Amino acid sequence: MLIYHRITSIEDRYFKKLHELLRTIFPSEEVLEYELWREPLEDPSIHVYAALHGEDVVGSTEYRYYPKLRVAMTDFTIIGRPSMGIGRFLYRKREADLQRLAEQSGTTSIGMFAEVYDPYRAGAHEFGGISPMNPIVRREVLSHIGYKRMNFPYVHPSWDHEGKAVSELDLCFLPQDESLDAIDAALVVQFLEGYYAALPNKPQEWLDMMAKLREADKVELLPL
Repeated sequence: MLIYHRITSIEDRYFKKLHELLRTIFPSEEVLEYELWREPLEDPSIHVYAALHGEDVVGSTEYRYYPKLRVAMTDFTIIGRPSMGIGRFLYRKREADLQRLAEQSGTTSIGMFAEVYDPYRAGAHEFGGISPMNPIVRREVLSHIGYKRMNFPYVHPSWDHEGKAVSELDLCFLPQDESLDAIDAALVVQFLEGYYAALPNKPQEWLDMMAKLREADKVELLPL
């Protein structure tokens, strides 16, 4: 039996296991240092949940909802073991919680952002050797859910605070209206400015990308 457990402090007895799982699966530039998690976990708008199987952390997801923008963001979803239904468990629990958050804020979500690796550019990443985390598998799962790829070259600042530009990813969007083939560029700009506000060192590549987005009217949504 899996338990959906929210972590709100680095003092939580399951956080160390969660952080170890993150470092096992993701490249180092994608994982915030242990102590630097203290403030984000205490932020009530950031939701970090672990999938517990007994005393083991076998998966996790982090997400947030922005009432003013009426959008959500899935920061990450990790599956630590195959053949346990962890992905579906996390998806359903997150979906229900995001619906609750939207209702509490008196808004209706228009969709959810997510970053996903391009398997042809990120082929060198082993992702901890865990098959469900393979870039090809993850990309296909998001495609099945309904995510669409934004049609612009995407980079983001590294989470190790060194200010490096991390590429090999696409910024994607899951629209509530499946027929949607574009979203306002201003929405993307507002989201990215807020989401990466916590990282003071922005690479020039990111600044250039944002400047181009500010000049655009719409961002096209393509099949993932």
